[in-house]
Amino acid sequence: MTDSDLKYTPEHEWVRVEAGVATVGITDHAQQALGDIVYVELPEVGATFAKGEEAVVLESTKAAASVYAPAAGEVVEVNEALPDDPGLVNRDCAGQGWMYKLKVEDESQLAGLLDAAGYEALLADEDG
Repeated sequence: MTDSDLKYTPEHEWVRVEAGVATVGITDHAQQALGDIVYVELPEVGATFAKGEEAVVLESTKAAASVYAPAAGEVVEVNEALPDDPGLVNRDCAGQGWMYKLKVEDESQLAGLLDAAGYEALLADEDG
């Protein structure tokens, strides 16, 4: 299940960019693979990340996983609902289950993100 207004990473994160701010979450594919998410460790507002750096830690009934920064930038907002209700990620991963917002330093770093068709192709390749 992909959304045409989102971009995607090969690590199964979705990114929505508006006015230089990237909202980041995990894809439906990722939340299904992880199973029931029981813990979300969000970054602090004001934290800065390099592209590809771990920004969020998720724990599920099956595994732990990381969510990576899609570009270098500063965290300007986090989803305060997730620590108390990590299951939001499972119920609405591309909506209320978003994780953090990143003020992107250089939007050209987002150029390599996949569109919906590219992400669907990636999933098809992974399924073999």
